[in-house]
Amino acid sequence: MSVDRRSVLRGAAVGAAGVGFTTVGAMPTLAEAAPASSASQNRPYPQHRPFPPLLDDPKGILALPPGFKYRIVTQAGETKLKSGQPTPALHDGTAAFSAGHGRYQLIQNHEIGDNNALGVPQVEGTVYDAGVGSAGGCTVIDVDSDGRNLGEWVGISGTLTNCAGGPTPWGTWMTCEETENKANGTTRLKDHGYVFEVWRDGRTAHPVPLKALGRYAHEALAIDEDRTHIYLSEDASGPNGTFYRWSAPRGYRLGANSWKDLQDKDFGTLEALAILGDDGKPIPDVAYLTSAQLLRPFRVAWVPVPDRDGTTTSVRKQFTDGQITRGKKFEGVFGTEQGVYVVNSYAESGTADLPADAVPHDGMVWFYNYAAKTIQLVTYFPENAAANKGAAAKYDDYNFDGPDNVTVTPWGSLVLAEDGQASSHVLSATPGGPTYPIARNMLNDSEFTGPTFSADGKVLFVNIQTPGITLAITGPWRDYLG
Repeated sequence: MSVDRRSVLRGAAVGAAGVGFTTVGAMPTLAEAAPASSASQNRPYPQHRPFPPLLDDPKGILALPPGFKYRIVTQAGETKLKSGQPTPALHDGTAAFSAGHGRYQLIQNHEIGDNNALGVPQVEGTVYDAGVGSAGGCTVIDVDSDGRNLGEWVGISGTLTNCAGGPTPWGTWMTCEETENKANGTTRLKDHGYVFEVWRDGRTAHPVPLKALGRYAHEALAIDEDRTHIYLSEDASGPNGTFYRWSAPRGYRLGANSWKDLQDKDFGTLEALAILGDDGKPIPDVAYLTSAQLLRPFRVAWVPVPDRDGTTTSVRKQFTDGQITRGKKFEGVFGTEQGVYVVNSYAESGTADLPADAVPHDGMVWFYNYAAKTIQLVTYFPENAAANKGAAAKYDDYNFDGPDNVTVTPWGSLVLAEDGQASSHVLSATPGGPTYPIARNMLNDSEFTGPTFSADGKVLFVNIQTPGITLAITGPWRDYLG
């Protein structure tokens, strides 16, 4: 369906934030920013200080600002599980929980799609689908305040392509399969594309699919403060995926035993996002919006999913053009008391997934406000030709593109992990404000994944996905983010 962007957004610039570029030294961040005055009119977003220029790592792994250091917590094939097998590969979404006495506990996804020599080993009681062999799943890691690995074990196994997910208010982790693969009777004995809950104690395991949350290419999720809604992203194309909301039945609050109810695919309601334009109709794709709409609140509608298990038709394909709002690569999700952030990584020019009259971009961050029931574009990366250098990229530049995972720091600002074409960075950002590099991958061209702060603000954990390295970064975080 061809849509005239000007008619969809007629008048959208009225009251929208202005555009400016911010710099780190002489290097442009390439994230477009709204003036602080505009931001403060909408929401009192936190501020942060620029980090000093990054210093190269003599070991060739991680460039950091002066005063910061890292420790390797796990490394695929190098560190060991308590059971003796090597740490699995392809680290992705991660959550950090307090374990008391200055210690932390991580739950970590492994985005492995089939039987793999460095897959998550199947451990009795944790297995969902025995047919997939050592594939995706989650491990649990005990860590001290300096990032030392005190032990790692399997939390769930027999799942596929565990990408991201989200922590629960009751201290568990919900892991998301980024696949729609169905059972084939041989290498897959069960359908995949579900959310699973993972416990931290090494004893409790209920490897059952939470079918109420749908079967599709899940990326990440967040549970609201009232424990009545779950917000979920879909990383898919052909057609592009969308953002979903699961709502509990009236009077029901999510809790430690909700996994029993969420196994029922008809429990609660699953709906897809529609961002409404000035004419009250859904904007077909987020790429119709640009920096001209930074911080402008858009009304939304939530459209019921007809068949959330995708029995014969993928969930995203059950909607007609213009019924919902799609987006290339709905990725990271993180919830706060006020609302939930969700990221779109990019929309490339010259591809079938960029609608007619839409605008290519290299990243968007959105904020959905629970009380206002509106959504705002809070960070925008314009298409960056300098970043799109592919295999020719050198891993020493400051071109930013492709934000993916997102977390909120203990001080309220954002940390983004890049999955782009140029150097991979961990970025510090404020909604409607500037973006600064925190770290750069000097090892290879792999993306960063799973950024998560310890609750006390002392450690930022982040992964280099390939081959699979978890890093604990310590330093004067409060000086820059507090």
